[in-house]
Amino acid sequence: MNSSSAAGDSRAGGQGRRTPAGAAPAAPGGRLAVLDGVRVLAALGVLFYHYFALATAWGEPPEDIFPTAHRLAVYGWLGVEIFFLVSGFVICMSAWGRTAGDFAMSRVSRLFPAYWAAVVFTSLVLFGWPEVRQVKAFSDVMVNLSMLQSGIGVPNIDDVYWTLFVELKFYVLFAIVVMRGVTYRNCVLFCAAWTLAGIVAPSADDGVLSFFAASSASPYFIAGIAFHLMRRFRPNAVLWAVVGVQFLLAQHHVHARMISSLGRAATDRTPAWPAHLIIAAGFAVMAAIALGALDGIQWRWLPHAGALTYPLYLIHMMAGLTFIHHFRREMAPVPLVIAVTASMLLLAWLIHRLVERPLGRLLRDRLRRGMQDIRSGTPCGPLVDLLPAQASAPEAERIPAVRQ
Repeated sequence: MNSSSAAGDSRAGGQGRRTPAGAAPAAPGGRLAVLDGVRVLAALGVLFYHYFALATAWGEPPEDIFPTAHRLAVYGWLGVEIFFLVSGFVICMSAWGRTAGDFAMSRVSRLFPAYWAAVVFTSLVLFGWPEVRQVKAFSDVMVNLSMLQSGIGVPNIDDVYWTLFVELKFYVLFAIVVMRGVTYRNCVLFCAAWTLAGIVAPSADDGVLSFFAASSASPYFIAGIAFHLMRRFRPNAVLWAVVGVQFLLAQHHVHARMISSLGRAATDRTPAWPAHLIIAAGFAVMAAIALGALDGIQWRWLPHAGALTYPLYLIHMMAGLTFIHHFRREMAPVPLVIAVTASMLLLAWLIHRLVERPLGRLLRDRLRRGMQDIRSGTPCGPLVDLLPAQASAPEAERIPAVRQ
């Protein structure tokens, strides 16, 4: 899951829209606060699912503890799909007009500060109270700091991190568009190519194709891109066709995603139609955003709440389940869930204010300097001042003769 920067990535593109044949896309306009609202709902849905639908923390079937809430919570995993849908929209929007280096720099400085804090916090909790999950090796923590653990078979410290690796695949693929130039044409071609890969990959023997196809997730990213193109330019039959195909593909993967989230036995006794309906609602909301129907939603608290969704998503699961398991005999279930949720929100706010914002700025500045060195071809730093005076002489005169 990626929740893009509250400061810049939620800016709306194309307030004064042009057609694809226009000379240039319209400049970004005001903030799309409604995107923060969608993120908040998605994050709370995932939290609701983990705290009310998983037996890991309670030591007994949660449907016996929360008979009503559990029937709703079993669909909270769909918040991840909604995150992917928003991510496709936001990444296409924020990458417009950027170079590949700028795109990589923005993603690294956006994702890693809060993620590093979350890995450290969750690891400390699991080392201190290994009640619902044990960290097998300290080296696993080190590898998790890279966010690449899923690619080399190292266990995630927190199960929610699997979505970050899916996001990284999307970034790598979309970086190809950025290198060629983020244009209407290139984005549509990218959507077509990734759709084809997702269709072919399940029956192909090519491991690389299957790895990057991300067949169950790609429909949401692709639809998000198409929705942004509608907003930046204008809706047309091609973009609606792209969205329609992705919607059908997303519906196709619902059963498999239910099995991976709930288990086969629980899936067999859980109606699937609410999941299909939630996905349809997510697509409908994004369509309304693309068409400008929700631009009037500008509640001041939404950007602040949206800024907490990424750190909250990163820290809430394993640490929250551990706290619930540890105190489940001392507090009633509902007050315990409220207390743990409030604690996770407070910690998410602290991570955002004390880690994500300052470290993100520092990392962005350092990466920008590194990019400038790459573009200039010659790093400039303290060592330049230490070179002898003859450094300005022709290079042939400065290279000592090699003794034979």
